[in-house]
Amino acid sequence: MFSKILVANRGEIALRVIRAAREMGIQTVAVHSTADSDAMHVRMADESVCIGPPSSTQSYLSIPAIIAACEITGAEAIHPGYGFLSENANFVQVVEDHGLTFIGPTAEHIRVMGDKITAKDTMKKLGVPCVPGSDGGVTSLEEAKRIGEEIGYPVIIKATAGGGGKGMKVAKTAKDMEKAFQTARAEGKSNFGNDEVYIEKYLTTPRHIEIQVFGDGKGNAVHLGERDCSLQRRHQKVFEEAPGPSITAEERARIGKTCADAVANINYIGAGTIEFLYENGEFYFIEMNTRLQVEHPVTEAIFGVDLVREQIRVAEGLPMSFTQDDLSINGHAIEVRINAERLPNFAPCPGKITQYHAPGGLGVRMDSALYDGYSIPPFYDSLIGKLIVHGRDRPEALARLGRALGELIVDGVDTTMPLFHALLAEEDIQSGGYNIHWLEHWLETNLGDG
Repeated sequence: MFSKILVANRGEIALRVIRAAREMGIQTVAVHSTADSDAMHVRMADESVCIGPPSSTQSYLSIPAIIAACEITGAEAIHPGYGFLSENANFVQVVEDHGLTFIGPTAEHIRVMGDKITAKDTMKKLGVPCVPGSDGGVTSLEEAKRIGEEIGYPVIIKATAGGGGKGMKVAKTAKDMEKAFQTARAEGKSNFGNDEVYIEKYLTTPRHIEIQVFGDGKGNAVHLGERDCSLQRRHQKVFEEAPGPSITAEERARIGKTCADAVANINYIGAGTIEFLYENGEFYFIEMNTRLQVEHPVTEAIFGVDLVREQIRVAEGLPMSFTQDDLSINGHAIEVRINAERLPNFAPCPGKITQYHAPGGLGVRMDSALYDGYSIPPFYDSLIGKLIVHGRDRPEALARLGRALGELIVDGVDTTMPLFHALLAEEDIQSGGYNIHWLEHWLETNLGDG
């Protein structure tokens, strides 16, 4: 059993890991920038180490500083949370080279799944269904036009090293191809240092469905159903639920087994998420996230498991504490992401929290690092909390979400809470009749956000 873990992250996810470790009797080390010296994760950890100035490149992304913090405190393992260095294969290799344990997948698995083309090719070989498209990188406009004609428009051009919605452009017709192709390459180059792109069929009304998988690194793996993450703004998820309101039990069993078999085949270790576009009863692989997801709590709610605890267990070499037969869905869960942003333009809104009150009651969970008097720094992501509700069924979960939003108080800064109050009044949200384009259209119509 590890005696001490360093958490290489900040905010609510750092608290999430610290809580799991504490329940396991493991001491924790928080790292922080000078801007986060009074952050809640620093207060809750057993020890803390300042690793640099506010800039994330000089603190939370500084591999030497994080390794030094381990050496200073005697931490034996590192949990990366999500974001920052969680999917950095070089970081994993450095951690292992220093005799430490990375609580997550191997460097090789992160490397393979981090390259969109290699990931797609790997998944095809493992029997996972993929979106029709180019076999690899597309280097010329002529080739791009040929592929567009072969698979049929509309198509989407994606940066191979892309993420977060950057380096993705849609060509609705052949006339759009040149601009979309050049823009996607330019964004890939400027954001990721790589202008290679690939092309896929652009599905018109898909849902974004992701399958939670978990492996022990020894050829055993399970799936924990799906999450529907279709409500997105500029490719960023804002509302997630499990199980997906459009997925049947038969579809869940089929795609879940396919995903579990795939990661078992490559001896994957820890938590991972295989993401799909889903349309007309068919699943099309788009990417795999080799880390814990922001929205993991909805899966924990309906299966009654602690995914972080399980990550720590398998990193220690212990077997998973459950098998596929042990896992069954109980009820419905929804998560909304509360950001410190000013509507209607979603501009970041850092500042001092003058009053904070978390909602409570049956089936309500609030993952947040806020407290009265805390000053949200302007240097990091604007996510300040995740409100998760669980009910016996979807209508109860929706009702509970409305009640919990009414109890949540965050004064001192603007937040996206009004967005969720408004969404709950929409029939398509109540019925589950939405797709990945729904929110963008709604925002443009109701808030003028284009």
